[in-house]
Amino acid sequence: MRAIKSSLLKQKYRQAMEKKLNYRIRSWSDYNKALEQRGSITLWFSDETIKGWRENKSTGKKGRPRIYSADAILCVLMIRAVYHLPLRAVRGFVSSLITLLDLGLPVPCYTRICRRAKELGQDLTKLSRKRPTDIAFDSTGVKVYGEGEWKVRQHGKAKRRTWRKIHLSVCPDSHEIILSELTHSNKADDLVASQMIPKLPKSVKTTYGDGAYDRQAFYRSSYVRGIDPVVPPRRRGTLSQETDKPWMKKRNDNLKVIQGLGGDDEARQLRKKLSGNHRRSLAETAMYRFKRSFGGDFRSRKLDYQRAELYAKSLVMNKMTELGMPQGQWVLT
Repeated sequence: MRAIKSSLLKQKYRQAMEKKLNYRIRSWSDYNKALEQRGSITLWFSDETIKGWRENKSTGKKGRPRIYSADAILCVLMIRAVYHLPLRAVRGFVSSLITLLDLGLPVPCYTRICRRAKELGQDLTKLSRKRPTDIAFDSTGVKVYGEGEWKVRQHGKAKRRTWRKIHLSVCPDSHEIILSELTHSNKADDLVASQMIPKLPKSVKTTYGDGAYDRQAFYRSSYVRGIDPVVPPRRRGTLSQETDKPWMKKRNDNLKVIQGLGGDDEARQLRKKLSGNHRRSLAETAMYRFKRSFGGDFRSRKLDYQRAELYAKSLVMNKMTELGMPQGQWVLT
């Protein structure tokens, strides 16, 4: 009976896949305006930033009080990310803006920007004010030191090549980055995600990820938070014998479903559609937008400064997303 049901499901899946669907954008006019607005300097150097440029809060410590607020430093870092400027050049850019607007505000020197950037922490209320229910995880590598692809292709790679790994948690509905984390390239995706899950908003009920997150740490962290993890089991994965651990029950159930459908690639594709795991691809799309906007490398060299750079870029990405995203629909052809 089970074999008959699985064959019927596969047959319906094949019939659905035979229908050719095209995704057509229906909002080109609004999306083009949003793309143009991304380059507007008033978007990044706003009235709110100007009003809060000077530091008004006391640190409670001895010594001279700070001149520039954290928002001012973050504004400079965001302008640097948008226009791809070095620290000295971005100082000159901001200084010329303040002069043209006749604001009479001081401009931090590049050394002060660099030092203050190290102290910037990730503020979730600034990164995204929305309360998502679904979160998709993904990671990618970015280069710190090393040659370009052409040199590697022609002459091979050199010894000194340094990479970092970006980990993003993205809301599939709004396409906003909810959390971003930067680690060394040898950090496992599931371990980093398990540390990010406790920081997620309490409204999150479901997390999505690829096979790299099919590990016990990710399932355990999701179980503790009461979150449903939707992750495809690895191709050579086997049923967990640790039945006393309740967080592994969901993974075993997923494997049983795949095995019941035949255990082949078609069974995995069908299970992916049934579970909604295809939504994790929206995190990969966000990663693609990130690299297209800012490139595949970091200007900063030290990890603390790179984390501040990633935070500023994540804020920029969310602002760009908020301006407008392409809206379309599936059309049967």
